[in-house]
Amino acid sequence: MIEDIKKRALHRTKIIEGQLRGIEKMIENEDYCVDIITLSLAVQKSLASLNKLLVENHLRTHVSHMYEQGGEQRDEAVAELVRIFELSNNRS
Repeated sequence: MIEDIKKRALHRTKIIEGQLRGIEKMIENEDYCVDIITLSLAVQKSLASLNKLLVENHLRTHVSHMYEQGGEQRDEAVAELVRIFELSNNRS
C-alpha cells in the first residue's frame, strides 16, 4: 500500500469509528432522530471517502502492475474494476 494513502485511510477509519460511537450514544440517549440521521449520512460520506482512497491505491499499485503483465492479468484487473463499479451502483 502506498504510505501516504495508507496514512490517510487509517485516519479516515478513526474518524468513522468516532462517528459510529457518536451515533451509538445518540441512540442510547434517544437524541432527536434527524440529528442521528445527519450523523449517519456523514458516516456514509466518510465511507465513500475511504473507498475512494482504497480505489486510488488499488489503481496505482495492483492494477498498474496487472496491466503491465498483460493477458489474463489485464483482463482480471478490468473485471475487478467492473465489479467495484457494479457494487457502488447497487447501493440502496
